[in-house]
Amino acid sequence: MARPREFEESAVLDAAMECFWSRGYEATSMRDLVDRTGITGASLYNAFGDKRAIYQRALDRYVEGSVVARLARCEEFPSLDAIVAFFDDIVSRSVEDPARKGCMLVNAALDVAPHDDEFQRVVAEVLMRIEDFFRRCVRKGQEQGAITSSMSADELARHLLGVLLGVRVLARVRPDRTLLEGVVRPAIELLQLGARR
Repeated sequence: MARPREFEESAVLDAAMECFWSRGYEATSMRDLVDRTGITGASLYNAFGDKRAIYQRALDRYVEGSVVARLARCEEFPSLDAIVAFFDDIVSRSVEDPARKGCMLVNAALDVAPHDDEFQRVVAEVLMRIEDFFRRCVRKGQEQGAITSSMSADELARHLLGVLLGVRVLARVRPDRTLLEGVVRPAIELLQLGARR
């Protein structure tokens, strides 16, 4: 008869996520995961698999708890307000993080995805979800006259995605509110340029 697990799976995944998020995939060892989660290496392997499998579960947990949750919160606002709220949240989280961990998804794009086709696909799919959120907001705003129609929703959505990635990378080394808001502000002003009020 198998012994019941003596740990809370969600707590272990949260601890593993924090470990990978702060150290990166390559710099995180199984020993680091054992130390951070407080369970044995054998228990980690039995519950989640190898380091790569644990990272996959941790990244999935991050995406659901951070990215998907943020999109859901912002979807409740009117189009332009949703985009502004999205970036306000990103900037605030960036400057309030003393560890400068940045975004685990963007970290994965730089750290893991270039060397792993499956993670490249996972990261790309999440980035497309964010781009789709921007596209929906822009289209709705264009229909309402709150966002410029001088560029297509596709072009503006791609631009906003680029701004987001730039802010997230900058925040790792210069988490300065004035700098980050200065990157976002022109993008928001661009959306409003020539829009009907």
